[in-house]
Amino acid sequence: MSEKNKETGVPSLVAEGAVFEGKIRTDGSITIDGKLAGDVIAKGNARIGSDGMLEGNMTAKNISVGGKVQGTVTANEKLFLEAKSIVKGDIRAMRLVVDEGAMFDGKCAMTGQASGPDSGLRK
Repeated sequence: MSEKNKETGVPSLVAEGAVFEGKIRTDGSITIDGKLAGDVIAKGNARIGSDGMLEGNMTAKNISVGGKVQGTVTANEKLFLEAKSIVKGDIRAMRLVVDEGAMFDGKCAMTGQASGPDSGLRK
């Protein structure tokens, strides 16, 4: 496998109409257009399409949410909540982009990639 493929892996897909239960780990990126009940850990990017639904936690480099999430979302770099997205749970990201119309119900922490949630705060 080439160095590039080792870093990004092959993109994974939970297709529209598919229902999956369990934990997914990938060295690459993943797109969820169906329903997933379980946790997702991706070393690459993750996308939840407009018809996608995740009931569980998600961690990835960059995350784009167009559908629904119930759980904690952790983007090591950037989290993008699209206009019709609904997130019920906590979010963590270095950078956060929220389109008008997106719904979010939970706590938000914006921290450095290698830092904990309380880094840089004075007590």
